[in-house]
Amino acid sequence: MEEQVAFQIDLQDNVATALVELNQGPVVLRGDSNQDVIHAVEHIPIGHKIALRDINCDEDIIKYGIVIGRATQNIAKGAWVHLHCISSVYDERSSHLDVVTGAPKDIKYE
Repeated sequence: MEEQVAFQIDLQDNVATALVELNQGPVVLRGDSNQDVIHAVEHIPIGHKIALRDINCDEDIIKYGIVIGRATQNIAKGAWVHLHCISSVYDERSSHLDVVTGAPKDIKYE
């Protein structure tokens, strides 16, 4: 089995980016991190975010050392962090995009 690896960009971040597709189990953290390993609690696609600690609803999502979004529900440590549980502070429309494909769900094409 390929080593599961995620990258934390800044020590202030509460998420890391999956460098490979992650499945439940241990994930090695690279970059600026105070943790060596975190446990993924669910499948996380490559390039998506994993929670480095429990994140409460309405709490800021921090990546690159800056706020990139806000939690729309409680997020458990090791869980997938994406459009289904956060809203962007940069793009209000992001909450209307399909979680997997990124296609708009708020527009009907005829």
